[in-house]
Amino acid sequence: MSSVGAAAALSCVQTNREVSMITTIVQFALSEPISLDEAAKRFRSSAPKYHKMPGLIRKYYIRSEDGSTAGGVYLWESREAAEKVYAGEWRARVAQLYGAEPVISWFDSPVIVDNALGGAVTVAA
Repeated sequence: MSSVGAAAALSCVQTNREVSMITTIVQFALSEPISLDEAAKRFRSSAPKYHKMPGLIRKYYIRSEDGSTAGGVYLWESREAAEKVYAGEWRARVAQLYGAEPVISWFDSPVIVDNALGGAVTVAA
């Protein structure tokens, strides 16, 4: 994300006090471990689907060191925005791409420190 895009996302979150940001950690156990190169290839293939996704502030793709688990860490503007995505065709697409059902853990994110933006502290709640 460009610094302009990051600043815009941060600004949006800072000014919308009614919205409580949500972090989700999505994980799925893979039937066969995948290499870091293979994980990166799969991640790149799905990344365009998340570009400008309504309500999604940021997504990090993750893979365990042994390659047996993959997933993502998502920062959402609200739980409602996340639920709209997770309730749609997303779950089937993820299961098809990785051969496993995703497990979603939900977290409130009332404060975020962003060192890439000069240590900006975002208070969303």
